[in-house]
Amino acid sequence: MSAPAPAPFRFPTGWCATDLGSYRPCEFTYEVYPLESLPSLDAHGLDGGFGWLGGPGATDGPRPGHGEHLAAVEADLAPLGLRLPADFRTFYSSGSLCRAFDEVSVTACWSDLSGPLQSPAEDGARLVRFLRDQQDCVIWYLYLRPSGETFVVCSHLDLELAGQELDEAQAAEFRAAAADSLVRCASTFEEFAYRFVVENELWMHLNTTNPDISLVPHLQEYLDHYAAAAS
Repeated sequence: MSAPAPAPFRFPTGWCATDLGSYRPCEFTYEVYPLESLPSLDAHGLDGGFGWLGGPGATDGPRPGHGEHLAAVEADLAPLGLRLPADFRTFYSSGSLCRAFDEVSVTACWSDLSGPLQSPAEDGARLVRFLRDQQDCVIWYLYLRPSGETFVVCSHLDLELAGQELDEAQAAEFRAAAADSLVRCASTFEEFAYRFVVENELWMHLNTTNPDISLVPHLQEYLDHYAAAAS
């Protein structure tokens, strides 16, 4: 009788982000907020089409280099029985959608796609880096499990570079530290994208916009959650 498969690694959870003014203070550039403290997104119809961002245009091709990169990532994942989720492919196959993070980030985060990276926490799982802070305070990865489950994690480590040129003992120590550094921050890529874009747009409004200018409804609804929690 074969041994039972090991239980999936249980990642700590949290949302790594900056402040929302007095509605959600932040002591440093980033803080990890409990997921249960965030506004629910159940009513926003996140169906993988990114309609809240206008969706991909009918003639909207990939950003130069992205199409080839995605194809190469898919080719590397296929022999492992893994594939990129549809929402991730939709976002990075669209020249307009894939600019959203870079355009709104108030902490100068920038898109930086990697190839498949071996998970330090689970055999057979892979990560794909897609976004990083300008000073690498936090880096975000798509996490892919052999079961087909995908979600977003963040870490302060660049898993593509930080473990190179180490001897066997050092590599084992790094893998353990890397596994401990991963925080699960969103159940789907589109959920991550929605929160990231909305929160950065809110920060801009709260810090640089005339407070008398009304927020669009979905931003106001997000902010109302924090206003209600503080009352």
